[in-house]
Amino acid sequence: MTDLRANNIELPSYDYRTNQIKKIELINSFFNSSYHNEATLGYNDVPKTNYIDSTYLFKRIAFANAKSENHEEAVLYIEKYIKATLDVSFVDHSNFESLKGSTPFKKLQKKYQRNINGWALFCLYVGFIGVFISTILIFRPVKDRKANLLIGFFLLLHSFFVLRISVFITNYEFCLPHTLYISASFSFLYGPLIYFYFKRINEKYTFQKIDLLHLVPTVIFIGLIIPVYALSRTEKLHMIINNERPYALLIMIAKLISLTVYGILIILKYKKRKITHRMTSQLETNWQRNLILFYSFYTIFYGFYVLVFEKYEIGSLLFNLQVFVMTFLVLYISYNTFFNLALVREKDGLVVAKGESRLPNNYKYSSSSLTTKLSIELKDKLVYLLDKEKVYRYNDITLQKLADLLDTNRHNTSQVINEHFGLNFFDLINSYRINEAISILKKDKSKGVNIIDVAYEVGFNNKVTFNKSFKKYNDVTPSEYLRNFSV
Repeated sequence: MTDLRANNIELPSYDYRTNQIKKIELINSFFNSSYHNEATLGYNDVPKTNYIDSTYLFKRIAFANAKSENHEEAVLYIEKYIKATLDVSFVDHSNFESLKGSTPFKKLQKKYQRNINGWALFCLYVGFIGVFISTILIFRPVKDRKANLLIGFFLLLHSFFVLRISVFITNYEFCLPHTLYISASFSFLYGPLIYFYFKRINEKYTFQKIDLLHLVPTVIFIGLIIPVYALSRTEKLHMIINNERPYALLIMIAKLISLTVYGILIILKYKKRKITHRMTSQLETNWQRNLILFYSFYTIFYGFYVLVFEKYEIGSLLFNLQVFVMTFLVLYISYNTFFNLALVREKDGLVVAKGESRLPNNYKYSSSSLTTKLSIELKDKLVYLLDKEKVYRYNDITLQKLADLLDTNRHNTSQVINEHFGLNFFDLINSYRINEAISILKKDKSKGVNIIDVAYEVGFNNKVTFNKSFKKYNDVTPSEYLRNFSV
């Protein structure tokens, strides 16, 4: 007989082999008897050694408990087996047919089974829409390319996050473990992107080298998470199944602080803009206000989620609420930046479009005889009448009179205003009047300017109408504006 020890092959000790035999005997008796609890207790009493087939024991106990319809114990050992082998498909084994319908097993299935539902499909749809629109925004040639890049990347990062959520809620992350933390790297860019977007569209801000400091949190986080990205597929799968997410709570707290700080900054920028600058239309006011509302609601829900993170499972109501807000933020930005022509800005602060993004088949004017070339010509002529001739100063100006000045009819004039300025006739005229009124108030504020004189000068017939229109565009009356501006 060959001497194994002579060949440096160590035989298991007697106690070790005895323990393993005892384990197997217990499991086999457990599988074939009705005393399952006693057998399980006996297994738990066996000293834990590095038995190479320990997963076999988990499987046998799970099968035995399923056979005896001991649901909770079966679920316990099914999950032990999954965590030990990383085989999530084990939950679909035919031996667990008797467990279907039980609450513990349903929870286990929800945790590990792939499940495509309406909510997941909605997230997937929104994510792809966002990626498509953001790509257009990033590469579309427009006058203010920097503003487009900022809102485009803001939309793109949120779209990637929504796509990642669709992978998570369908449990496809078990098939795609490399998606772990794939969108988290850019969580600290949400705030800076929207903040500089507000600075750009409201102040025509030019970026400085010092602004790179806003990227520091992102760089630090990527440095911390690179070791996780470098892990193999198996290692990442082990982390996902065992819910091992390094720095998770620290990341969430830091992200919440970032969202809160930048949220306060954009609100301050918005308020300052309304008080000291020209907010030329209700459309632009609504656009900026709604962005702030979506951002604020997301931050609030995310904050509550962070506070209860240890008490709620990750698919909780608060988690879904923040995802819900984010999906509608993506849809809102996608719709307004792609279809709403009035959000293209010009250097004079007016919310106008100079024909660059005009939709050729506007459904409202699908039967119009106005050609694209003539429409642009009329728009250019209208801009001249407003900027140079200042026809808005005429207190008796009407749509018909404006059409006569353009040598066209009322319908064409209305279509040009709507398509190229995103406004109706009265809003367009009043926006120019209020813009000039603000310029006069700012210029002559130290001379004790008479507000009624300003109203008449820019084309209003009375002070009441002037005050009402001024407040519509600036949320303050002319008197309040002068007081705020002088502070």
